[in-house]
Amino acid sequence: MAYELVGVKKEEDGVVILSLKNPPVNALSTKLMTELEAVISEISKDRTQRAVILTGDGQYFCAGADLKEIASKAADFLTEAPKIVETGQRVYRSFEHMPQPVIAAINGLAIGGGLEMALSCDIRICGETAKVGLPEVTLGLIPAYGGTQRLARTVGPSKAREMIFTGGLISGKEAERIGLVNKVVPSGQELRAARDMAHTIAAKAAPLAISAAKKSLLQGYDMDIDQGLKGEAKAFLEVVGSEDLMEGIAAQLERRPPKFAGK
Repeated sequence: MAYELVGVKKEEDGVVILSLKNPPVNALSTKLMTELEAVISEISKDRTQRAVILTGDGQYFCAGADLKEIASKAADFLTEAPKIVETGQRVYRSFEHMPQPVIAAINGLAIGGGLEMALSCDIRICGETAKVGLPEVTLGLIPAYGGTQRLARTVGPSKAREMIFTGGLISGKEAERIGLVNKVVPSGQELRAARDMAHTIAAKAAPLAISAAKKSLLQGYDMDIDQGLKGEAKAFLEVVGSEDLMEGIAAQLERRPPKFAGK
């Protein structure tokens, strides 16, 4: 399927790069969100894809909501608001539930819904001069695409309160210091670093094992340790009978790269 606002580039090893393409700041218009949901569904069902990279085309990752679109529908915004929030939460939740690991390559700005999108990814790589934040309170709103929930789970409740209450932006280096992003690289190198990591995962990790580990991590968010351990054991048992496990063991014994089939 062809998309206008989401670029889809499939590389070797089963790595796919998704690029937001809504210039100048890749604002989250209704059409972009609709296309994103369709892309996520398509890639999630594709067993040949082993890792996903999400980035922004041009200078910016994503500057959040399409304010011009909201302003043009001001008279209907109150009645449309529940649908808007439900859609944003559903699309970002679908990023979390993709069977493949998703790496956000954050270039330029990731603010508001843009940062919330990055938070729904598994791993975040950021340029050192990038700016990230949740400035919704400065517009009279709150982060409602999962920002109040995922930010606190990522950086801790105290730091999340500070960022959300002040609405301020922080640098890539500060984002790394507080654990908001996994890695900071020189500006302009975000996609390269994300591609290096994605290809490493795709080449070395069994896709069924990645999917099971991701599922266990997600479920463990809302469980106590005993429940989480039961879920982990269940996920473990889902992969022990796989062909990939036997291939992984054989590859180790034969000192060669594994050739995982996702079975």
